[in-house]
Amino acid sequence: MIHPIVRRELISLLRGWRAAAIQVGTAVVFALLVLTQWPTGAVVDLSGVQAERVFRLFGYGLLTTLLLLVPAVPATSIVREKKQGTLTLLLNSPLTGWGIYLGKLVAVLGFVMLPLLMSLPAAAACYAMGGLAPQDVLKLYAVLVLATVQCAAIGLAVSSCANSTDAALRLAYGGVLLVAVLFLGPYQLVQGKPWPLVVESTIWLRGLSPIPAVGELLRQGDVGGMGLSAVAGNVFRYFIMGGALTGLLAIWTARRLKQTMLDQPRPQGIMTEDRSPSQRSARRLFFLIDPQRRSRAIGRFTNPVLVKEFRSRRFGRSYWMVRLIAGCAIASMLLSYAATIGSEDWGVETMGAILVVLQVALIVVITPSLAAGMISAEHESGGWTLLRMTPLSAGQIVSGKLFSVMWTLFLVLLATLPGYALMIFIMPKLMQQVIYVLICLTLSCVFSLVASAMVSSFFRRTAPATIAAYTLLAVIYGGTLLVWFGRDAPFGHETVERVLTVNSLAAAMHAIRVQGFETYELIPANWWFTGGAVLACLAVLAWRVWRLSRPE
Repeated sequence: MIHPIVRRELISLLRGWRAAAIQVGTAVVFALLVLTQWPTGAVVDLSGVQAERVFRLFGYGLLTTLLLLVPAVPATSIVREKKQGTLTLLLNSPLTGWGIYLGKLVAVLGFVMLPLLMSLPAAAACYAMGGLAPQDVLKLYAVLVLATVQCAAIGLAVSSCANSTDAALRLAYGGVLLVAVLFLGPYQLVQGKPWPLVVESTIWLRGLSPIPAVGELLRQGDVGGMGLSAVAGNVFRYFIMGGALTGLLAIWTARRLKQTMLDQPRPQGIMTEDRSPSQRSARRLFFLIDPQRRSRAIGRFTNPVLVKEFRSRRFGRSYWMVRLIAGCAIASMLLSYAATIGSEDWGVETMGAILVVLQVALIVVITPSLAAGMISAEHESGGWTLLRMTPLSAGQIVSGKLFSVMWTLFLVLLATLPGYALMIFIMPKLMQQVIYVLICLTLSCVFSLVASAMVSSFFRRTAPATIAAYTLLAVIYGGTLLVWFGRDAPFGHETVERVLTVNSLAAAMHAIRVQGFETYELIPANWWFTGGAVLACLAVLAWRVWRLSRPE
C-alpha cells in the first residue's frame, strides 16, 4: 500500500508544469553540454582529457542545480499545511511523527530526484567519450544523492519551525548556503597554520559541505586550497558528517511532529526589573532602540507606503535593523582581522576575494526575501485592493516599496565596509581596485532588488515569487560561473568573457585581480550591462504595476 502522504503530495507535485519543466530543462541543458564536445570527424581523444573536462563541468553543474532546486519544495511542505489548517488534522491522524516525516521526505525526494534521473543520459555520454571509470560516475551520483537528502532534511527542519512560506524559504536557502559554502571559510583562514587541532577541526567542519567531495571526485584537487597542503578523504568525511547532520535533523524534525506541536503556550513574560543583572544588561544591548516606543506621525512630504513597509516588516523596524547592521559590521571586522593575519601567506587580494564572495552571497540571500513579496504579498493578503483604493499613484507605491528595501540593503552594505578600509590601510595601492569592487557590489544590490521586485509583479503568491527570484539570481551569479569552470575546454576565452559580463561577482573578482579572472576584461562592460538590466527591469515593473492598478 502506498503511503497516503506520499501519494497525495507526490501526485500533486508531479501534476504541475514545474515537474515537466525540470525534466525537459535538465535533459536539454546537460545533453547540449555533452554535444558541444562530442567527437566529430571520426577523431577521438584517447587521453580522456576532453571527457574529464566535460565530466567536471557536468558534475559542478548538476550539484549547482540540486542546491538551487531542492530546498524550495521541502521548505514549504510543513508550513503550508500549517497555514492551510490541515496540519492539525495530520497530527491527530493515526500516523506517527516518523510516519509523517518519512512520507513527506519520500514525496519530496520523488520530486527533487528528477534532475538526477534526467541527467543520466548525459552522464552515460560522458562515460562513452572515454577516460572515465564506472566507479567515477557511481561515486559522483552517490555524493549527489546524499546532498539531495541533506538539503531536503534542512528544508523540512526549517519548515517545521517557520510560520510563513517566505520565512521558510529564506531560512532554507540560508541554511543550505551556510552548510555548502560558509562552512568552507574556517579552513580557508587556518590552513597552513601551526595549530593541528584547530586545522583538523575545520577540515571535519568542511566535511558537511558536498563541494570538496565533488571536487575530489572530479579530480580538481583540494577545493579551496591555497597550495599549502592537499587534504584527501573529502568523500569519506562528507558521508560521515553529511550523513550525521541529515540523521540529526531527521530525528529532531520527526520528534517535533506530534499532537502538542501546535499547542505551545505563550510565555507569561517577566518584568525587566525582576530579571538578573546580566539579563538586564543583555536586554539593554539588544534593545538599544525601544520596540514599544510610540512612532511619530507620518510627515506631510513622506511617502506613506515607505513608512508602512518599515513598520510592517521585521527588518524594517529600527531595533532589528540595528541588530542586522551590528552583525554585518562584526563579521566584516572579523574578516578584516583574518585578512591581516592571512596577508603574509596568501596576500590581501585573496582575502578581499573572500570578502566579495561573502558579500554577494549575503545580497543574494537577503534581497529576494525582502523584495520578492513586494507585490505578490499584497495580492496574497488582499492589501493590493486597499492600495488601489487610496489616492496614491502607481509610482508612489512602487517607489515607496523599492526605497524601503534599498535602505536596508544600503545599510547592510555600509556595515561591511570596515574590511575594505583595513585592506586599504594595509596596502594603499589597492584604493582603485576597492573602489571598482564597491561599484560592482552597489550595482549588484540595485539589480538584485529591481529584478526581485519585477519577478514579484508576475505572481500572486509569495512562495513561488521568492523561489523564482532566488532562481534568477542564482543563475546569474552562480550559473555563469559554471562557464568559467569550463574555460579553455569546452568554452573558449571569448565565450567565457561574454558570459561573465552579466555577473557582477565576476567583475568584482576581476577588479581585485583574483587568479583566474584577471585575464577577462569585464569592466566597464559589466557596469553598462547591469545598468541597462536595471533600467529594463524598472520598465517592466512600472508596466506591470500600471496594469495591476487599472480598474478590473
